[in-house]
Amino acid sequence: MTQEGFVVLSEEFDKVLKPGAQLQQLAEGLKFTEGPVWVAEGNYLLFSDIPADELKRWSSQDGLSTWRTPSHSANGNTLDREGRLVTCEHGSRRVTRTQPDGSVMVLACTHDGKQLNSPNDVVVKSDGTVWFTDPTYGISQDQIVQPHNYVFRLDPGGQEPVPVADDFSMPNGLCFSPDESLLYIADSSERHHVRVFTVNPDNTLSGGEVFAVIAPGVPDGMRVDAEGRLYTTAGDGVQVYAPSGEPLGKILTPEPAANCAFGGTHYTELFITARTDLYSVELAVKGAQRPDPV
Repeated sequence: MTQEGFVVLSEEFDKVLKPGAQLQQLAEGLKFTEGPVWVAEGNYLLFSDIPADELKRWSSQDGLSTWRTPSHSANGNTLDREGRLVTCEHGSRRVTRTQPDGSVMVLACTHDGKQLNSPNDVVVKSDGTVWFTDPTYGISQDQIVQPHNYVFRLDPGGQEPVPVADDFSMPNGLCFSPDESLLYIADSSERHHVRVFTVNPDNTLSGGEVFAVIAPGVPDGMRVDAEGRLYTTAGDGVQVYAPSGEPLGKILTPEPAANCAFGGTHYTELFITARTDLYSVELAVKGAQRPDPV
């Protein structure tokens, strides 16, 4: 069943949508938006405009502004346990952390002494480990020095990241289940699927079965809500799946969606970066939140 702005594939989707909810356009005229992350302390959203080489800031009070430029073509963003911004810098081929004083610290730029490919998206586990994907978007064949397009884990205090998966074509968006027992990873290649891994006690991964095949387009950025439903961006918007893998419904966007993030006062607002625009929709469920910062 299709209703304006949404496609309902299961009655379970009624638990996701807030009655009367509509997609809201918050900003337009950007170049390619990505990497939204909600900063609760300041009640604002940060996100990337990759070709513009900017990190943007949006709030309901102040609207849209430029938060940092140059961003080194920042792509995926997240917050660590202390509320610091962790960013995949597509242009500089590194993962960085923004310190409280605004300075930028490099967390990872090499593996096995060789330059990373093009860090794309990133999540931080509650134990402080940083997990990120490293496809080859934006670099030429002669710039590729890594033998695989890895998914990496960087341990606290680690000098170089450790590969946790090496059999992806184009690893992209990733997110943990609410209890961090599972890790979902998108393969934004001709495979156009999302895989799900078991996170072992030693922070290795096992499993890796296909969780969902995404069409139209390919899966990109992803998030989960507090009840474990997966929200993956796609060519038609945001597709929502039950923890079992059952498709529940779609939040349609006018342009292909690249990433999404929960935020807002009650953490029930889903922000969606979709090419040149930023959107939001109010949901009836909360996003999965990390434990409070230490």
